[in-house]
Amino acid sequence: MVIKADEMPPAAVPATAQSEEEQPEPGHLSSKRQPRPESEPRSEHPSGMALMNGDGSYEHLKEETRQNGHEEVDPGDDANDQEVIVIQDTGFTVKIYAPGIEPFSLQVSPQEMVQEIHQVLMDREDTCHRTCFSLQQDGNVLDNFAELKTIEGLQEGSVLKVVEEPYTVREARIHVRHIRDLLKSLDPSDAFNGVDCNSLSFLSVFTEGDLGDSGKRKKKGTEMEQIDCTPPEHILPGGKERPLCALQPQNRDWKPLQCLKVLTMSGWNPPPGNRKMHGDLMYLYIITVEDRHVSITASTRGFYLNQSTAYNFNPKPANPSFLSHSLVELLNQISPTFKRNFSALQKKRVQRHPFERIATPFQVYSWTAPQAEHAMDCVRAEDAYTSRLGYEEHIPGQTRDWNEELQTTRELPRKNLPERLLRERAIFKVHSDFTAAATRGAMAVIDGNVMAINPSEETKMQMFIWNNIFFSLGFDVRDHYKDFGGDVAAYVAPTNDLNGVRTYNAVDVEGLYTLGTVVVDYRGYRVTAQSIIPGILEREQEQSVIYGSIDFGKTIVSHPKYLELLEKTSRPLKIQKHKVLNDKNEEVELCSSVECKGIIGNDGRHYILDLLRTFPPDLNFLPVEGEEMPEECKKMGFPKQHRHKLCCLRQELVDAFVEHRYLLFMKLAALQLMQQKASKQENLGVLENGASAENGTVGSEKSESDDGKIEENVAGLDQVKELAETIASDDGTVDPKSREVIQNACKAVGSISDTSFDIRFNPDIFSPGVCFPESSKEEMQDQKQLLKDAAAFLLSCQIPGLVKDCLDHTMLPMDGATLAEAMHQRGINMRYLGKVVDFIAKTPTRPQLDHIYKIGISELITRSAKHIFKTYLQGVELSGLSAAISHFLNCFLSSFLNPVAHLPADELVSKKKNKKRKNRNLGNADNTAWASMTPQELWKNICSEAKNYFDFHLECENIDQAAEVCNLQKITLLREISLKTGIQILLKEYNFDNRHKPTFTEEDILNIFPVVKHVNPKASDAFHFFQSGQAKVQQGFLKEGCELINEALNLFNNVYGAMHVEICACLRLLARLNYIMGDYSEALSNQQKAVLMSERVLGIEHPNTIQEYMHLALYCFANSQLSTALNLLYRARYLMLLVFGEDHPEMALLDNNIGLVLHGVMEYDLSLRFLENALAINSKYHGSKSLKVALSHHLVARVYESKAEFRSALQHEKEGYTIYKNQLGEHHEKTKESSEYLKYLTQQAVALQRTMNEIYKNGSNANIMPLKFTAPSMASVLEQLNIINGILFIPLSQKDLENLKAEVQRRQQLQEAVKNSEQLEAEDAASEEREAEPSIPSAEVPPAQSSA
Repeated sequence: MVIKADEMPPAAVPATAQSEEEQPEPGHLSSKRQPRPESEPRSEHPSGMALMNGDGSYEHLKEETRQNGHEEVDPGDDANDQEVIVIQDTGFTVKIYAPGIEPFSLQVSPQEMVQEIHQVLMDREDTCHRTCFSLQQDGNVLDNFAELKTIEGLQEGSVLKVVEEPYTVREARIHVRHIRDLLKSLDPSDAFNGVDCNSLSFLSVFTEGDLGDSGKRKKKGTEMEQIDCTPPEHILPGGKERPLCALQPQNRDWKPLQCLKVLTMSGWNPPPGNRKMHGDLMYLYIITVEDRHVSITASTRGFYLNQSTAYNFNPKPANPSFLSHSLVELLNQISPTFKRNFSALQKKRVQRHPFERIATPFQVYSWTAPQAEHAMDCVRAEDAYTSRLGYEEHIPGQTRDWNEELQTTRELPRKNLPERLLRERAIFKVHSDFTAAATRGAMAVIDGNVMAINPSEETKMQMFIWNNIFFSLGFDVRDHYKDFGGDVAAYVAPTNDLNGVRTYNAVDVEGLYTLGTVVVDYRGYRVTAQSIIPGILEREQEQSVIYGSIDFGKTIVSHPKYLELLEKTSRPLKIQKHKVLNDKNEEVELCSSVECKGIIGNDGRHYILDLLRTFPPDLNFLPVEGEEMPEECKKMGFPKQHRHKLCCLRQELVDAFVEHRYLLFMKLAALQLMQQKASKQENLGVLENGASAENGTVGSEKSESDDGKIEENVAGLDQVKELAETIASDDGTVDPKSREVIQNACKAVGSISDTSFDIRFNPDIFSPGVCFPESSKEEMQDQKQLLKDAAAFLLSCQIPGLVKDCLDHTMLPMDGATLAEAMHQRGINMRYLGKVVDFIAKTPTRPQLDHIYKIGISELITRSAKHIFKTYLQGVELSGLSAAISHFLNCFLSSFLNPVAHLPADELVSKKKNKKRKNRNLGNADNTAWASMTPQELWKNICSEAKNYFDFHLECENIDQAAEVCNLQKITLLREISLKTGIQILLKEYNFDNRHKPTFTEEDILNIFPVVKHVNPKASDAFHFFQSGQAKVQQGFLKEGCELINEALNLFNNVYGAMHVEICACLRLLARLNYIMGDYSEALSNQQKAVLMSERVLGIEHPNTIQEYMHLALYCFANSQLSTALNLLYRARYLMLLVFGEDHPEMALLDNNIGLVLHGVMEYDLSLRFLENALAINSKYHGSKSLKVALSHHLVARVYESKAEFRSALQHEKEGYTIYKNQLGEHHEKTKESSEYLKYLTQQAVALQRTMNEIYKNGSNANIMPLKFTAPSMASVLEQLNIINGILFIPLSQKDLENLKAEVQRRQQLQEAVKNSEQLEAEDAASEEREAEPSIPSAEVPPAQSSA
């Protein structure tokens, strides 16, 4: 069915020659095997996201993989049905004998390579000091790269011996590096410096160790007395202090135990020839903690002390000579402190959660860092001057051929699940290595450490090659972008190009190749890093381009092979094939924009590059003479002249627009069919039978649907689907009337085909200098109209849609990055930010959008400041960098009126001004021009930048006034500008409001990092599983959902390794399901992983991390770890105050959580402070009549009841009761509950009053009835916590739980060997079991949004 196939998401496009048109629609595909349950939606969703949601079951996935070329052979099918389990191959245990320690057992899996056992041994506490060994089984050395299942005789209980091997120089270096890594394993300096994919995590500071064990360690229930619940002063509601130091609390483990004072390479390296022939590989120089200076020889047999000193070379072994295969064993001999501290260090290292240590796939930088001592480190020193990337030293003497690696991984087979996993893992790994290499190279280029390939040209025009990567600067070289906006266009082109690369990579057409592309912004410059097409450097570009144009459309060429390849991408990317005229007025056919170039490399591959106009132009920012824009655009002041002419619509917008048109198409066609049918009604019989004969399905649906209008509508839409399919398959059986219906609908929505729905854009329309042939004039008009409609759609549907989502709280941005993400999801570019903020300011419900408005304004200010900062930095030379950055920040954020910049001291400025050197600096201005900037001038520039770029008028005199009017926090602005520009500042308290001295000094600027944009390769199969799992959960099938999500987690780990944003989402959902199904400890363990991962991959104060902390606190509470729960909630509140401030709808949820837990531990006054704050925020953002507010009133009333202040309690509960009665009616259970509670409170109040009266009347001898003051039970607190966090329990009996756990375990133990028949039986049994259970109404399952 054409409609469906053009929308297939890239991941699902089959890798066979079968054309997309022939593909059955996914919905129908599974209905062949099982009747569709009524409750499940038809997958009518054209964006293809619903692909897996129709029936998100295993069947579906198997069917999908089955299309991939297994139709011919049945055995192929059998193999395929097992794909799902193949990854969970059951492991077996081997025994390991290593020298000097007791033998131990190790669990391994058949998929692992021998190398992975090596890694495990190098990580284990007792074997971590060995690196140079082989594993032997019965005297045979195992090949490092062999998979375990391929090794003969390796099975349960096999014995593997660790055998020490002789060293080589390479092995000795690896050994020293590994020992150094072990010594540094607890030291966070790599994370602060942003190297080697290390990043920070602070969870363990708040949980005091690992959560899993502590639950068993602490005495349950009895720890109530010792809890200290007092929150830190600065996080109490209403506090104005926003300290920065608390962001990175001091971790006790960081004061590393010193094992050695110095470990460096000796100055006597390399060994002279005669020593080389004695086996000397290199010399080390070591100073122990006891201050003993020793010289060590690394020889082929191991390490020993020699007799050299700092000034005297004597390579003879020292007396007593002690040769040791491992450096650690030698140092244990000569330094008792080393022995003691090293083993303590390793104990600590092994106790840390693995997620605190594993490297992240892409580097995360921290914008603050404490003052660190700079320690001596030989390996770091050596790395800085060698091009070590990834593990370059493992392939000595050669750099990696990035292009070859990137392209060969794409060519790996992808017929079935295991192959696809292998392929996706390889692609992901190479991309992450390439990004690291490109980032390092780009920094070297800007810092001036790489020689240009065209050194004689002016600095801006230079290009560089380093480590097989090509680097170019974002300037308009050779007036390439003259018509598009010069340097400004040259600056945005790389990011547009990167978006193009992302898109083509996602569509993943076999035979079409893109370049590895990374865009790095560093020190005010934009650098594009690309892999190199083989052979392109040897010839001129004119000769190599065989498709597209190198001069923006004057000379254009085309090529049949490229047309064929690009045609395959045109459906998913909605690109229309079109003809353009070249300078000789000849027609040339293209299937992309003219700038897109095709080059066949020396390797015979077809590459496409310069994809900067993959998507259609955004007419709101491209005024064209003589073109009238739609009303909606003109109302909002469009079209507007932008700085460059490369504005494109986002892919999300194109998809949303097409989806919108598709719904319109269905409605129009259904409407016309209805009208036709109405007119047919009289002579129904004849026609009806006729129709059935021609097209059975339509006929039968027609006759069914006569009994009701609603059904009629649905049936109408189904009919249109059937019709569209039949017409598309073009078998001539459709009567002309129906054909006409489809034709009219197609015409109305602007489809390019008149027999099926198919909308595509021509990316060359309105391109300066591109001409179209006369013959396609009419088509051009339609295309122009389509572009105008899309531009209008963005303004009239997407922006209001975004604001509505924010009003409904389905989107809850907390900072600039999450707001940008929300806009991008709706396809709104950041250049519309001013319009979005304006729109919010004009909405009637403006106060309920306060938080979005505030984020919007701070984003406008910091983005404008970033634009200015970029050009400002270009004029600064390296020696003045920290002074210049601190001066800029003072002008931007300090209240001090005239900060003076500190220029580098005179004695450092050389007296001889060398004329030749002048040219080296990329900026051409005088190098100290930056020092003259003033706060007034900067603010004026920010305002004019906001007006010119975002079309937003900032009506404030200076930053202080802006902060006051819009309630912005300067610390938040500092965070935003630092994240956007890569600045790292010293962790200390900054006083922004001091009028007598500037806030920042140059000592406060620690570093400037690159801001990196790269491709994110996806794990498609895992993602489908994840989506189906989510769909199942939403329909209330928790078990199946849980299984699917477990499976997804497995596949994600297979592709991404252990650390990734998507794994984080997966773990969070899994934890939530564990919790709902009553498995609290499992929930805790999964959520702990999610928090650690979010801290490491997104950042310690990313909004996502804040939410993960909240979920973890809930599960801690459920596990009776109350003090931990409070610590986590306090941390979340602190982070939220820092990132945004107090006035945010999420803060209400957080405060309710804190208030409830405090209520549970009988801290009533504190509890009230938080709950009353939550009540105020809820009333503001949800309106005083909302159910959330009613619940808030109830929570406050309960605390007052505990304090025996019944009057206040009654007052709040009455408010709640009124809301329930008005919103839900008298008879709703909530209203009844509330009314019961009111009666109870009244009784209590009366009893109290009686007692008081009695006391007044009779004095001390009064007869007092004991009053019941109850502390709330933990269960009741937990119940309320679940309600506010949107978790409703499905009552499962104990038996169900046992079944469930057994089921999950059984699934895990299913082996590859299980034959299909057994598996099918198991599934049948499971489905019978399912039918026996009462089905769960989906309303009781938490909405997806709250888990997202």
